[in-house]
Amino acid sequence: ATRFAREGYLVFNVDYRLVPAHRFPAPVHDVALALQWIARHAPAMGGDLSRLVLAGESAGANLATGLAISGSWRRSEPWSQIVWELNLQPKVLAPACGYLQVSQPERHTEANTMPAWMASRIHAVSDGYLPDHAAPQASHAFADPLTLLERLGAPERPFPATFAIAGGEDPVRTDTERLGGALERLNIPHQVEVYPGGGHTF
Repeated sequence: ATRFAREGYLVFNVDYRLVPAHRFPAPVHDVALALQWIARHAPAMGGDLSRLVLAGESAGANLATGLAISGSWRRSEPWSQIVWELNLQPKVLAPACGYLQVSQPERHTEANTMPAWMASRIHAVSDGYLPDHAAPQASHAFADPLTLLERLGAPERPFPATFAIAGGEDPVRTDTERLGGALERLNIPHQVEVYPGGGHTF
């Protein structure tokens, strides 16, 4: 965020409640309220909301993707309604090293090809954010924005062009690769880059 600000961009670096004290959906609701604040205040700071970029890394990529979904499909979740009513149309979504499906963490660890400590961290994230992740429910949709995109129909408003990156050694890299497939199905402009040798949040 600091690097972009030093290049002259207006940057809002969003804080949100963290696990384990605050589990899903608290962070999702927080970033929706943050976007609402940005929509109200950015113009007075010289911000051009027609050039809005939503970006995040790891968990932040999950949250930014959820914001983009909320702005493109009308949904019933209270945080999604906040974003929908703003009627913003972000130009770009930039999720980096995204952990985009919190449920079923075993999809990354069942191959038993990663160190035990790494597998335990992936499971700890899911356990902390979504304790009942083994049996995902409809109300968990925004914990898993990737699977939501994989089953949604055509967007009601334009979904932002997406530039998604991951490292080739990132244990959750396949979430980013699947994101590319979901966007392809929806005919949404996108580019997915996997950088050889890069780890998680490299």
